[in-house]
Amino acid sequence: MESEYIYHVTTLKEWEAARLKNEYTPVNYEQDGFIHCSVEKQIPGVLDRFYKGQTGLVKLKIEKVKVQRPVLFELAEDLDELFPHIYGALNLDSVVEVSTIS
Repeated sequence: MESEYIYHVTTLKEWEAARLKNEYTPVNYEQDGFIHCSVEKQIPGVLDRFYKGQTGLVKLKIEKVKVQRPVLFELAEDLDELFPHIYGALNLDSVVEVSTIS
């Protein structure tokens, strides 16, 4: 069964900036064209591959049905895994929990 939640890792600084703008787009959004997300079991791998040694990180727990932009599960070919991607800015009312990682 597919989870009703997806997750996104970002910095506390980026999250605080999003709260001021009332929407979230990561710094690499223009380059990638979407917001990279994960299902919960993928978080450790994401942290290991992209955030090793970084501090000031938070994990956003996002309720999928509340996201106002398309959420597509797409294949990361190098990992042969499907990852959720949000195509557009994330509306903050879809974030149900923010937890500190490091």
